[in-house]
Amino acid sequence: MFNYFQVFRPHYKANFSLALPVMLSQAGQMIVVIADNLMVGQLGATQLAAVALANNIFVVGMMFGIGLVTGVTPLAGKAFGGGNRREAANWFKQSMLTHPVMSLLLTVVMGLIALAIPYMGQPDEVVLLAIPYYLILVTSLIPFQFFFIFKQYAEGLGNTRIAMIITISANIINIVLNYLLIYGKGGFPAYGVMGAGYATLISRIIMPLAFAWLYFKLDFFKPERISWKLSRYDLKKSLRMLRVGFPIGGQYIVEMLTFTLGSIMMGWMGAKELAAHQVVISLVSLTYMISAGLAAATTVKVSHFRGAKDIKEMKRAVFASLHMVIVFMTLSLITFLSLRFKIPALFVPDQEVIAIAAGLMLVGGLFQLFDGIQVVSLGALRGIEDTKIPMIMLIIAYFPIALPVSYIAGFVLDLGPQGIWLGYMVGLMLVGAQLLTRFRWKVKKLMQRQENA
Repeated sequence: MFNYFQVFRPHYKANFSLALPVMLSQAGQMIVVIADNLMVGQLGATQLAAVALANNIFVVGMMFGIGLVTGVTPLAGKAFGGGNRREAANWFKQSMLTHPVMSLLLTVVMGLIALAIPYMGQPDEVVLLAIPYYLILVTSLIPFQFFFIFKQYAEGLGNTRIAMIITISANIINIVLNYLLIYGKGGFPAYGVMGAGYATLISRIIMPLAFAWLYFKLDFFKPERISWKLSRYDLKKSLRMLRVGFPIGGQYIVEMLTFTLGSIMMGWMGAKELAAHQVVISLVSLTYMISAGLAAATTVKVSHFRGAKDIKEMKRAVFASLHMVIVFMTLSLITFLSLRFKIPALFVPDQEVIAIAAGLMLVGGLFQLFDGIQVVSLGALRGIEDTKIPMIMLIIAYFPIALPVSYIAGFVLDLGPQGIWLGYMVGLMLVGAQLLTRFRWKVKKLMQRQENA
């Protein structure tokens, strides 16, 4: 058994080193969201509801845009892994010329959605505050996408630290600007909810500017600066990049929509059930960052080994990530089970909400194991540019299976909130098994192709 794990040992360290900056970036982003809610919440419930409404709508388009840009990572990573830095730099140029156009189109579509906000059944005073705040968020989409073009390309080259440093720095700036612009401190006017929007916009403009400055400053990007003039726009390459990126964006939307619909069903049960649901979702989101970081690292390592045509090490890198995510999620499960009453009590004093949350933590602790497997498997498949079929697998696992199971278990079988989360677990278990099986099948095909070459 010990000898079995020895072959994965180099990959444990390499994968974790790549994953850690991604985890820290995501943790920093969550802290900003919490800070936004705390600061805006001081203004009143209406203001907090307006910010929540705008963010819940905006995040769907934002995540689709991020998924779209993510398509450059495996393509650049494959070229880099094959020792062809000029080809990798060419993918960067294609991304810089293609994705801003897509971002502009996405910004227009997201802007038009503002016209539908008054018809979403929300109180008039909430809508009045939400629309202008939402439009500021939409304005921030283009600079945010530019940052992600730099970020995803740098990750393709195996560098996740630059994006981490910029993200954490921008998050600190965002929090400081929130304090100054929301409350009118330091001589600034008190903009209230709009102040939070301005802070977000300014920080998201700073992020790509900082990355651009480093791009021209660091020797790390010197090959890209040289290759920029030697390469030109290629429509076929751009379409290939979009074919990889579109399904990734679709995957994000499918996952978000599934959990949103689950939240709606939880709301049908009552306010206390929904409150408990929100508490445990926030806890699960924290542990999910570890899985997401390992998934991002797996995408990079898979693309590199694929470019180097080292399929055996590629497979080992993926299973090293799976080992790590299973160990971490098992520790999370133990924590959730042993502290299922104490942790929710830190969020709410209501004993009934705590009891409901404790029940959800039992199911949540279990489904995290399957969630870790599915997200790392997704990362592995993205590394070999396999994104369309996985998206279809997610759609099938979540919509015709997981959500109906949630409804039947929660309402027909009267299992309550735990029944809804049981549907999540079924969906994640199913899609995790499917994605892992598909990766093993794809690896077998790659090995056969290599042997026949």
